Order: sequence, then structure tokens, then C-alpha cells
Amino acid sequence: MDDRSEIVELALAWAEAIVANDAAAIGPFMADDWVIIGPDGATARADFLGLVASGDLTHDMMHTVGDARVAFYGATAVYTARVINNGHIRGQRFAADEWTSDVFVRDGTGWKCVLSHVTPAAQGQADID
Repeated sequence: MDDRSEIVELALAWAEAIVANDAAAIGPFMADDWVIIGPDGATARADFLGLVASGDLTHDMMHTVGDARVAFYGATAVYTARVINNGHIRGQRFAADEWTSDVFVRDGTGWKCVLSHVTPAAQGQADID
């Protein structure tokens, strides 16, 4: 399997773990200092996994739209895709159409995500060319 395919499959497996709402399955995809940045600010790994473990954050669906872009910079890979997802946060339903960028770094154990960034997609916005 080539590096691009490996990153795409890793991202899909991570999405499956998120939809399974299993913090123990989600954690191994993330570096210890992972953080997600979005319109509401930053959330650290422990806080994100705590929300999932408590049931305060659940996902019912996560779907990648179109082809993902994967770029490599030495032992770093940047994965960018449009993702539609929905679920609940603290009892409130959410539905999101977002551009997601994940920065993966390869270490002695494989690829780990060190940073995720989500940006809401604009209505009618085209996929990555």
C-alpha cells in the first residue's frame, strides 16, 4: 500500500471509531498533544475523549464527500477532505458540513494525528480539485 492510500484508510478508520462513539478506539489515532481547532475554539485530546467517554459527544454519521487531498512533507502528511457528520453534543443535535484538515506525523509506531482543524463549508462550495 502506498503512503497516500495508508493515510486515506487511516482517516476512514478514525472516522469509523468516532461514529462508534468509543473513546478507547479513537485515542490511538491521536498524538498525546493532539488538539482540534474549530469555530468554537480549541479542544485538547483529553477533553475530546472525555466528552466521548461520558456520552456528551456522540456521532451518528461521518461521511467524506469527494476525494481527499493528501500532501506529504517528509514524515508529515496533511489530509484535507470535506466531511458531513451529525450527532449530539451535550444533548443538543448537530449537523455539520465541514472542511477538515488533519496533520499526521509518522513516528516509530506509525502515523498519529497531531492537529485537526475544521471549517464550516459554504453552501454550494466545490470539492477539492
